Amino acid sequence: MLTTLAQNNGAGGAVGIIGMLFVLLLYLAIIVLVIAGFWKMFVKAGQPGWAAIIPIYNSYIMCKIAGRPGWWVILLLIPYLNLIFWIIILLDLAKSFGKGIGFAVGMILLSFIFIPILGFGDAEYQGPAAA
Repeated sequence: MLTTLAQNNGAGGAVGIIGMLFVLLLYLAIIVLVIAGFWKMFVKAGQPGWAAIIPIYNSYIMCKIAGRPGWWVILLLIPYLNLIFWIIILLDLAKSFGKGIGFAVGMILLSFIFIPILGFGDAEYQGPAAA
């Protein structure tokens, strides 16, 4: 029985590293785009843009923009329950910017696309929807 061993010249490893770097750069670009979208959205609503990069505080500001009480941030820290309240906040956030239920569903399912659309688009803040 003959067995053949394949030689590895190292090219496969280089392609793998380049692929990983591409995925990493794409991931970082998406993160920067989403943060910039949040920043612009906060500024449109009359809030400080820098709040988009502060964890937990940005959730408080989103509650404020959507017209929900600030103590809802505590509910967002509870596993599984946070999903329900996050969906409610996103629905109210879409209404606050004059968008419909379809846009809200887009924000729920594809936030990384719809948040920048809300921030960089022509949507105007119309006041808290839940108030």
